[in-house]
Amino acid sequence: MRKITTSAYMPTEIKVESVSENVAKITAYPFEAGYAVTLAHPLRRLLYTSTVGFAPTGVKIKGVSHEFDSMRGMLEDVAFFIINLKKIRFKLKNDSDREVIEYSFKGPKEITGADLNNDIIEIVNPDAYLATINEDAELNFSVIIQKGIGYVPSEEIRDEMEEDYIALDAFFTPVKKAVYDIESVLVEDNPDFEKIVFTITTDGQVGPIEAFKHCLEAMYQQMSVFKGVLDIDVNMPVSNSSVGGEHGKLLSNIEELNLSARSFNCLDKAEIRYIGELALMDENELKELKNLGKKSLEEIKAVMEEIGYPVGTDILKDSKEQLKKKIAELKSQMSV
Repeated sequence: MRKITTSAYMPTEIKVESVSENVAKITAYPFEAGYAVTLAHPLRRLLYTSTVGFAPTGVKIKGVSHEFDSMRGMLEDVAFFIINLKKIRFKLKNDSDREVIEYSFKGPKEITGADLNNDIIEIVNPDAYLATINEDAELNFSVIIQKGIGYVPSEEIRDEMEEDYIALDAFFTPVKKAVYDIESVLVEDNPDFEKIVFTITTDGQVGPIEAFKHCLEAMYQQMSVFKGVLDIDVNMPVSNSSVGGEHGKLLSNIEELNLSARSFNCLDKAEIRYIGELALMDENELKELKNLGKKSLEEIKAVMEEIGYPVGTDILKDSKEQLKKKIAELKSQMSV
């Protein structure tokens, strides 16, 4: 039976799973019916359009005057060389937004992405093919690598190119695939709540979790334009200047600690749901938990120390009450 409320239910469960180096799954729940897709769809669009990446924006090849030219001793026409070049995913090692990189190769040689690595550039797909030159050929070219977002056609950057450079369509986005599934989830006896499961795949320029953070930042920045003008006061149930900032991790579910099944099940049966609850306990309180063995105790102590909250310390002495209050609020929402 649906209850009368004055605000939408706030999701309390977040899970971030690194499937591989370039693939991650991010799960959030429970959302009220309709809210999951309302949030998931714009986030998916922002993943593609707002994630910062790197791309070649211009190339100059010695002895070549335009993109439809050909070069003696190179198997590919210049047009195919450019297509191959745009498939190579560059990454600037420094904090620069733009670099001009020069290359020189003598044949015979098959050139791949691995041959373009240097102190400034990292190639994230080193096996990508670029060109083949024969024994009496020499290939000299320079590439402009820039940082950006989304897609910028060559027509829009041609006027910015230096002399003799061929402007390239710039595919900056490092996100290869971003999909989401909406699943039903049961809250108490209500089956109408929803779960979002994002699966994000990147090309290696940035990690998938970092890409998700970028899109969240972009959404907050875009929405914040209304806050000052309309004097909006947004009260987030899980944030607080002393808890949600420096100690924000304490409001995360204990699943994020990646404990063994034995340790997790013991905490779950004791109705310990949040990392902050462990941070508030001393060693004697942990020992009193039913069925918590010595190995599990040592595991929990090691994990808590690793994340910066050793069991029994006074790190939270100035924010204990705020943390207790926030955890109580979260737990009360779960029981609504």
